[in-house]
Amino acid sequence: MNIKPLQDRVVIKMVEAEETTKSGIILAGSAKEKPQVAEVVAVGPGKTDVEMTVSVGDKVLTSKYSGTEVKVDGEEYTILKMEDILAIVG
Repeated sequence: MNIKPLQDRVVIKMVEAEETTKSGIILAGSAKEKPQVAEVVAVGPGKTDVEMTVSVGDKVLTSKYSGTEVKVDGEEYTILKMEDILAIVG
């Protein structure tokens, strides 16, 4: 199944959080934070007053609890408004 977002919505897939810190400490499941870095999977056409500034494949930072989580064909995605995307990670 294909997800096609409407208006100024964006479909993202969260990037897995690191399980080991840079110093080599392995984090327990409860110590991990919800990841805020995601990859853009699909972008809506925008609105007349909103220009879409992200594109498919971009890595983005999102607001911590934004969007609606959905499960399609066993994969988890988040659908959110473009205004909930804080930055593009380069």
